[in-house]
Amino acid sequence: MTIHKEGYTSIALCLLFVFVVDALVHYYLPDYAIIQWIIYFLSFLLFVIVLQFFRSPAISIKLDEKHVLCPADGKVVVIEEVAETEFLKDRRIQVSIFMSPINVHINRNPISGVVKFFKYHPGKYLFAWDPKSSTDNERTTIVVENKKGVPILFRQIAGALARRIVWYIREGGEVKQGDEFGFIKFGSRVDVFLPLGTKVNVQLNDVVKGGITVLAELG
Repeated sequence: MTIHKEGYTSIALCLLFVFVVDALVHYYLPDYAIIQWIIYFLSFLLFVIVLQFFRSPAISIKLDEKHVLCPADGKVVVIEEVAETEFLKDRRIQVSIFMSPINVHINRNPISGVVKFFKYHPGKYLFAWDPKSSTDNERTTIVVENKKGVPILFRQIAGALARRIVWYIREGGEVKQGDEFGFIKFGSRVDVFLPLGTKVNVQLNDVVKGGITVLAELG
């Protein structure tokens, strides 16, 4: 288990905050041992929560051009046919994964191919399970086309707590299935838009793993 690079600054700031709070409690409340230990415990708990949020576990990725890998750890909250109006301009099967603050928040490429489209959208910070979050929240839109010419669109969507979306790809670049394409901090959501006729391998409320769970099989 390692710590993701996106966590270095946040962990350092958390350590500084914990140190200052504990020092102030120790200095101003020297005669209140119970309160001191409660604050110490809460400080330690906060540090552990932040530390685990940025964990980067080693995983084994099985490449398969017919598979669409899950782009994130979390729970499946949406499976429905929708109209994708931003780029593809057709009907698609939308599969959405909600990432809670306790999930690994690394985002991984669902397929290998060329990035045909990328756009960052500033926006609101609605709760990630709100259906309007897909169109109203801060988000990115990414389209990757595989070597057979099949495009898959997916979005990073900020949640009520997530205030920073990070991406490592560029339009026109090549990406490899399972590699990291981004990171979202503190609770968020990823939507994947699949061609009609795609075999979806997950169900609502399934717990999924980024880069491991086969979300769907292309026809």
